[in-house]
Amino acid sequence: MNKSFWMRRSISACIIFAIVSTTSMVALASPGRMIAELTVSGKPVNGEPPFVFVNGEQARSGRSVFSSSTVSTTEDTSAIVGIGKSGRIELAPNSTANLIFDDKSVEAELTSGQLTVQGSLGTVKVRTKDGKTTILNAGESITASGEGRAARQTGSSDYWWVWVLVAGGAAAAIIIALSQSSDGNVASTNR
Repeated sequence: MNKSFWMRRSISACIIFAIVSTTSMVALASPGRMIAELTVSGKPVNGEPPFVFVNGEQARSGRSVFSSSTVSTTEDTSAIVGIGKSGRIELAPNSTANLIFDDKSVEAELTSGQLTVQGSLGTVKVRTKDGKTTILNAGESITASGEGRAARQTGSSDYWWVWVLVAGGAAAAIIIALSQSSDGNVASTNR
């Protein structure tokens, strides 16, 4: 009797150990929260590096920012929030935004100032004080009042006509080369 009691007890202990160890592995394997990195630029105050506020606390470059955080810039600072593959958001001086993000999208509620999307692989939705939600692409900005504008992009968009001339010249060269090499005989596969 005593032997069967200890046998049941040891089997129960082994089963409990197996259940606890497997559930803890599943819990530890779950994906973590997305973390963004803050980069602050601006004028130093009293010899201190520039700072912004994250959830009401002073924050400097390199600080981690979690989803559902409120970032506020001062009149002398601006902030860039790098959200991994989701994108990079810039807040101009005197701006406040509540940022909600994951690995596929970024949502911001802009209550003051201006927000610019510097780069994004996902969607960036910005809700302004007028209650409207706007989807922004890389290079576009919006103010808290809802006024949006595309940032001027330098580079290939300024010289589009050069690419048209190159493509047209290449097409003309191919046509001329084909017309010069043709001797008038047409080869047929049927004999």
